[in-house]
Amino acid sequence: MRLTWFGHSCFRVELAGAVVLIDPFFTGNPSFSGDIGAETAGATHVLISHGHGDHVGDALEISARTGAVVVSNFDLLMYLASKGLKNFSPMNTGGTVDLGPFKASLVRADHSSAQVEAGVSFPLGNANGVIVAAKGEPVLWHMGDTDIFSDMALIAELHAVDVCICPIGDRFTMGGKAAAIAMKRFVKPKLAVPCHYGSFGIIDQTPDLFLAEMTGSDIAVRAPKVGEAFAV
Repeated sequence: MRLTWFGHSCFRVELAGAVVLIDPFFTGNPSFSGDIGAETAGATHVLISHGHGDHVGDALEISARTGAVVVSNFDLLMYLASKGLKNFSPMNTGGTVDLGPFKASLVRADHSSAQVEAGVSFPLGNANGVIVAAKGEPVLWHMGDTDIFSDMALIAELHAVDVCICPIGDRFTMGGKAAAIAMKRFVKPKLAVPCHYGSFGIIDQTPDLFLAEMTGSDIAVRAPKVGEAFAV
């Protein structure tokens, strides 16, 4: 498995037979300055954790251009279908779908999920985390946006999570201290990868607090630079 972080919560996950984009927020992402076409080339699947614009991102355009199937909760996908999305696979919290090269599961996240049109916010299903499980690969949990909750331990046990991408930016998600407690007490992955920081000015700009709180843990931590690809 090869991961690339594009800032905020946007990741590219390369597996045998699949190129998966998670929360594909490129346009308008203050951290991203690359070529969207190049970074999304070959995408086969797009996974969206919840309905906020900084997570739905460029899903419609990417799917139309690459043919990638978009996977998310039913309510959000029906909304995107009304906007022109053609190739999608709906699911909901607790469900798992077999997508061929890997299985995807939606799990709980404590957050909201909505779009705003004409100044009015309307809900689009529940916020989720996304599990990616491919044969012979580490099991990946992208938490989406969430607060800490003790049932993270049950999710980690049920899915045998190896790698956890966790939000640490505070204000809208866990901050660094809460995220570190979540990793050490509940999830206990082999590798923790922080995200959702350093993009917008009103959230934490560095992973420093999280890294400090993880000091002394036997969990490996990787805080990549924007655009950096690495194998797990």
